[in-house]
Amino acid sequence: MLSSAGFAKTFQYIDLFKQGVVCTVSLSLLTVVFGFVIALILALCRISKFHPFDYIATAYVEAFRATPMLVQLFIVYYVFFGGVSLPGFKLFGFIRFERFLPGVVALAMNSGAYLSEIIRAGIQSVDGGQTEAARSLGMSSFQTMKSVILPQAVKNILPPIANEFVTIIKESSICYTIGVQDIMYAVSATKGATYRIAEPLVIATLVYFCLTFPTSKVIAYFERRMARADRH
Repeated sequence: MLSSAGFAKTFQYIDLFKQGVVCTVSLSLLTVVFGFVIALILALCRISKFHPFDYIATAYVEAFRATPMLVQLFIVYYVFFGGVSLPGFKLFGFIRFERFLPGVVALAMNSGAYLSEIIRAGIQSVDGGQTEAARSLGMSSFQTMKSVILPQAVKNILPPIANEFVTIIKESSICYTIGVQDIMYAVSATKGATYRIAEPLVIATLVYFCLTFPTSKVIAYFERRMARADRH
């Protein structure tokens, strides 16, 4: 049960939660950046006329969308990085790099599978006449994609990509299972020190809410602004 004494004990370890917020936000930002790069490559492979690329990208997307995130995280950490000696320094003085990096890689690979479908849909939403006009001007396929298609597609996919950031903030909580010092790691550490679980979980819930709710509202605001701009 919740109690004032329990919250008093928990607040003695509030610095752990502050560190957890820094770690969670850093993890989420890097995941979205690297996930976008992976997703862009996958999306271009999916629409490629070279079928082997399409098959490989499709297999990747289906594999990551059909398996649990926890399994993917453990495979990346224990299998891919299991025999790799990563540097043992600490980011910001408290985030252990050898645990943080596998977390970023696992989340980015998973996020890339989902983002690729968003990017592919955005690219395919651009009118085909744009491609024909660019090619008639003598532009190569690469130039057409870089200068004509992608700039228009990015405008359509920015809101879903921003929403993916909110999703990653929540999904990143799974990384505490490999020792990443995120918000849930702070909960676990506080529980071990105080033998209380309810109060740390309440604080973690409030922290996640404070991170995701304002972010989602800001995203919704810009979505409305972009929609009004399109109508004008």
